[in-house]
Amino acid sequence: MSIRTRLFLSLSALIVFFVILSVLLNSQFLGKYYISQKRQSLIESKNMIEGMYKGNPESISFELESIERNKGINISLYGLDNQMKYYSSLRVFDMGNRRRAAEGPAFMRPILSIMRGLSKGNFIIDVNIDPRLKTEFLILTARLSNGDILILSSALAAISESTAIANRFFLFTGLITIVLGGLAVFLYTRRFTKPILDLNDIAQRMSKLDFSTKYPVQTKDEIGQLGDSINSLSDQLDHAITDLTQANDNLKEDIERERRIDKMRKEFISNVSHELKTPIALIQGYSEGLKLNVNEDEENRNFYCDVIMDETDKMNRLVSDLLDLSQIESGNLKIEKSVFDMSSMVEHLLDKYRPILSEKQIAVSVKKDENVPVLGDRARIEQVLVNYLNNAVNHVDENKLITITVTVCNDKVRVGVFNSGKNIPEEALNKIWTSFYKVDKARTRAYGGTGLGLSVVKSIMELHQNAFGAENNNDGVTFWFELDKN
Repeated sequence: MSIRTRLFLSLSALIVFFVILSVLLNSQFLGKYYISQKRQSLIESKNMIEGMYKGNPESISFELESIERNKGINISLYGLDNQMKYYSSLRVFDMGNRRRAAEGPAFMRPILSIMRGLSKGNFIIDVNIDPRLKTEFLILTARLSNGDILILSSALAAISESTAIANRFFLFTGLITIVLGGLAVFLYTRRFTKPILDLNDIAQRMSKLDFSTKYPVQTKDEIGQLGDSINSLSDQLDHAITDLTQANDNLKEDIERERRIDKMRKEFISNVSHELKTPIALIQGYSEGLKLNVNEDEENRNFYCDVIMDETDKMNRLVSDLLDLSQIESGNLKIEKSVFDMSSMVEHLLDKYRPILSEKQIAVSVKKDENVPVLGDRARIEQVLVNYLNNAVNHVDENKLITITVTVCNDKVRVGVFNSGKNIPEEALNKIWTSFYKVDKARTRAYGGTGLGLSVVKSIMELHQNAFGAENNNDGVTFWFELDKN
C-alpha cells in the first residue's frame, strides 16, 4: 500500500478506537460520575440552606424553591418533635390533602428515627428505595445547628435516564466524528503526502537523467529542507553529467581528430613519397646516363642536364611548399600586415610573367582601379596571387585568355583570376583546397604541379581571416580572394 493509504487507515483507526473507547468509558463510568457530582451538589445545597435557615422555613421559602428548581432536588425540614416544617410537595397539594402530606414519604420515617442520635452539624448520605414507587433516591440527612432535621433527596432514575441519553447522544456524535474525521484525515493525508509524491516523481525523473523539474519549496520544515536537498542534488548531477557529456564529446572529437591526423599523416607520407619518387628516379637515371656517357654528343648531354635541373626545380618547389604549409599549420608562421596598393602588386607581377605569357601566347586583361590600398601581409598575398596565376597559366585552354580583376565592395577588396578552360567538377570545388588533391593528375604531372599550391592559399587566407574560393563560369574558372580595404 502507498504511504497515503497507510497513513489514512492508521489515523482513521485511531479515530474509531478513541470514539469506541469514549463510548465504553461513558457507559461504565458516566453514571457513577453523575452520582458523585450529585452527592457534591446535595452537600453544597445543605451548606447553603444551613447558612440561610433560622428555624422558620417561610422566611426562606423563595430560596428553597429556587434550589429545588435549579438543582432538581426535594427538600424536607422537620422540627424537634418530628413535625414537618417544610416539604416540597406542600406547594402542590390542596388544603384537603395537607394532613396526609404532613406525614411525609414513608421511606423517610426510618431516617428520622436514626437522625435523632446524630449530633448537630453532622450529616449522612445514602441510597433509599421508596417501597410504594419502587424508586431509588439519593438522600442527604443532616442535623442543623438549631437541632432541626434537613432531608435532601434526588431520584436516581433521572440520573440513569440522563446518563442513557448522554451515552446515546455521544454514540451519535461519535459516528459523525468518525465520518467527518475520516474525510478530514483523507484530505490531510492527501495534502501531507503530496510533497512526498512530488519528490518521488522528481527522483524518478532524475534516475532517467531528466533534471528539468524542480520542487517548489514553500516551507522551512523537513519536507522543505528535503526539497532543497533534492533541487541542489539535481543541479549538481545536471552539471556533472553535462560536464561528463561535454568531456566525452571532446574525447570523441579528440579521438576522431587523432584518427584524421593519422590518416592525413599516412596520406601525406604517401603523397610526398609519390611526388618525390618520380623526380628522384629521373634524376638518378639521367645522372647515371651522363656518368656512363650513354650519349656522347653535346646536344643529348645538355638534354640530360636540362631534365635533371627541371626535376630538381620541381623537388625544390615541392619542399618549399611543404615547408610553408608546415609552418602555417603548426602556427609558427606569423603574418605581418601592412598597407600596400593591390593594383601595383598586380602590375608588378604581370611584368615578371610577361615572358612566360608571351611565350605561351596567353592574352591577359586587367580590370582594376589605379589606387586600391589594402591591409595584409604583402609577401604572402603575392604568394597567393602567384599560385592563382600559375594555376591559370597551367589550365588555360586553346582560347588562351586570362583576366585579372580588382573590385572594391564596401570594406573589402576582391581579387579574381579568371582563365578560359574546362570547368572544375562541382564535387571537387571544395576538395581542391586539400593537400595533394588533383582534379586531373595526368595534366598536373605534365606541368609539374605538386597539389600543394591551393592548400597554401587556403592557409594564408585563413590567417588573414578573409574569404577565398573558386567558381565555374560559362567559359572558364575564376579563383578569388578578399582583403580588408584600408
